[in-house]
Amino acid sequence: MKRRAIFLLFILGLVLIALPGVASAYVLSVATLILYLAYAGQAWNVMMGFAGQLSLGHSLYVGVGAYAAAGLFVHYGVGPWAGVWLAVALCVALGALIGVLAFRFGIGGVYFALLTIAFAEFTRIGFDHIDWLGGPGGLFLKVAQRDQIDLASFRGPPAMYYYAMLALAAGAFALCAWLLKSRAGYYWQAIRENEEAAQALGINTFRWKMLAVMISAAMTAVAGVFFAFYYNNLFPEQIFHISRSIEIILAPIIGGIGTLFGPILGAAVLTILADGITEVLAALGWEIPGIKQVFYVIGLLRVIMFLPHGIWPALARRLGLGK
Repeated sequence: MKRRAIFLLFILGLVLIALPGVASAYVLSVATLILYLAYAGQAWNVMMGFAGQLSLGHSLYVGVGAYAAAGLFVHYGVGPWAGVWLAVALCVALGALIGVLAFRFGIGGVYFALLTIAFAEFTRIGFDHIDWLGGPGGLFLKVAQRDQIDLASFRGPPAMYYYAMLALAAGAFALCAWLLKSRAGYYWQAIRENEEAAQALGINTFRWKMLAVMISAAMTAVAGVFFAFYYNNLFPEQIFHISRSIEIILAPIIGGIGTLFGPILGAAVLTILADGITEVLAALGWEIPGIKQVFYVIGLLRVIMFLPHGIWPALARRLGLGK
């Protein structure tokens, strides 16, 4: 990144760190959601933006990660710091299974995307019949209202969740920046641009695609654990639904696939404008079901038409910044 970009990133970091001291509870909740979508978007970006493997079923990893940690907490009192390891392990195993089935049998492109959807839908149906995890009636985490922070059980005021998500988003950004400039990053970009040419150069495309899938799955599992302990309720129909996957992928698509700042900018634009529209309509006394989804579709269409590479690349060129 250029020095100007690093300076602006530093200023953004200072603003985000200071935000809870001046923001209302509502603003803080919106900021937490933006950071969550930015983090999940970075995780998906590793798989699609870097390696070129389109997944439309990332809700699978969010849901499995959330249920794994929440189930341990509800039934055995095991905190999320231990549960996250089970969540990551399960999601990495699922990602590896999907990768082996797809890449060993030459399933790619839209068919790989359909395979990811199928796994997410199959898992949703399965969790609907697991009574130990609440089934269709949902799994609810015990909530103790606390003014003080209880890190062991990941309980505390909204500012605690905000800072936790800020740390995760910053960590994901740093990890993706390192991956992009590593040997894996260069191999992934070669596979993304032309897999046959990459194979001709001696790159083991199976190995590196599998690595991208497993890293993306592991990162998304952590997002699922946060989701469970932030919202405190899980329903298979809600968390495994394809709309959850679309919510994850829209931020990097609109912000800029394959870029570092794209998922962050896309998450901010989508969340702020969508919530702004909702608040304006509520103030006018109008209730329009699904207005956020309609806005997402309109925003996506406009980006595809006028900024096919996303908002960030065009903005970065105008400001003289790097990716």
